[in-house]
Amino acid sequence: MEKELKCKLLKKCGGCQIHNLTYEKQLEFKMKKVVRLMGRFHHVEDIIGMENPYHYRNKVQAAFGRDRNNRIISGVYQSSTHKIVPVDSCLLEDEKADEIIVTIRKLLKSFKLKPFDDVKMTGFLRHVLIKRGFSSGEVMVVLVTGEEAFKSKRSFINALLGRHPEITTIVQNINSRRTSLVLGEKSIVLYGDGVIREQLCGYTFTISPKAFYQINPIQTEVLYNKAMEFAQIDNSDIVIDAYCGTGTIGIIASKYAKRVIGVELNKDAVNDARKNAKLNDIKNIDFVCADAGRYMVDIAEQGLPADVVIMDPPRAGSDVKFLKSVIKLNPRKVVYISCNPETCARDVLFLLKNKYKVRKIQPVDMFPHTEHVECVVLLSK
Repeated sequence: MEKELKCKLLKKCGGCQIHNLTYEKQLEFKMKKVVRLMGRFHHVEDIIGMENPYHYRNKVQAAFGRDRNNRIISGVYQSSTHKIVPVDSCLLEDEKADEIIVTIRKLLKSFKLKPFDDVKMTGFLRHVLIKRGFSSGEVMVVLVTGEEAFKSKRSFINALLGRHPEITTIVQNINSRRTSLVLGEKSIVLYGDGVIREQLCGYTFTISPKAFYQINPIQTEVLYNKAMEFAQIDNSDIVIDAYCGTGTIGIIASKYAKRVIGVELNKDAVNDARKNAKLNDIKNIDFVCADAGRYMVDIAEQGLPADVVIMDPPRAGSDVKFLKSVIKLNPRKVVYISCNPETCARDVLFLLKNKYKVRKIQPVDMFPHTEHVECVVLLSK
């Protein structure tokens, strides 16, 4: 591992809760947490960390405003507040993304464009969102503005591209509402085709401004490969990918399975998932826009089989209704990908009371310097 780096903004920002520990100690801390919560179910494998635990975030978001001296600033909201901590570079964020944000901040001044004031609800630029494909090298810049009118738009775009020719697409997103959400409903493509493409586990995925895509691509590949290793899918298996999002896990599983069904409630994500399947020329996968639990109950009542259920719920975990639907569907194996070992332990306990047994537990460090830890858990009948 490379030399340990220290953040100058640690006490101001609050985003890196355990950055004061060496990386080795961080992994020990996370390992102990998983063992404490999950060790009663089965032996916990050693956590898989990163060789270089810095600059791993492929998605970078900056809020814009003014400091008390009326200078334009950009950065992150201080933990649990709405105060912007000025950031020029962050040890977790992609370095190129940070450079682009600093350039945009300087261009605002040059073009006499104002940052948004969310108290007065006036001004122009609210946020900048940057997504970069680590494998593809493609870069998307999303300018989130408080109004659609964009003074000197063409000159501003040309100036930005002149300084950063690596940018492959620029999108203006309009968010005029009083809200804590970053993105608004309307987007206008200003340059390129409005999306970037990225490679993961040998497949290509299209990423739009609103699409969810894992933030740490290096460890995502580790996590998903471990899930496939645990699942041991064969070519006669029917796989359900619950909470499938834009279809990444299901598409990777399709290589091994007879058929994959991805289920997701967000219709925009389902549209992206279908495009991703087409992009990769995958014929044995279908995506259904539905509540995953309801869908699984329906197919169980119809007597349709499912051999493997892969579930990747949000931090709040799953709910009893969904877990009951898993029991009703009665798959041979359940692969649970968790971003919160506390809710994972709760959900696993429910499955254990209903004929399943934990076979493997693998922690993966997706977010170095933060207290978060991911796990892949294999359960079978």
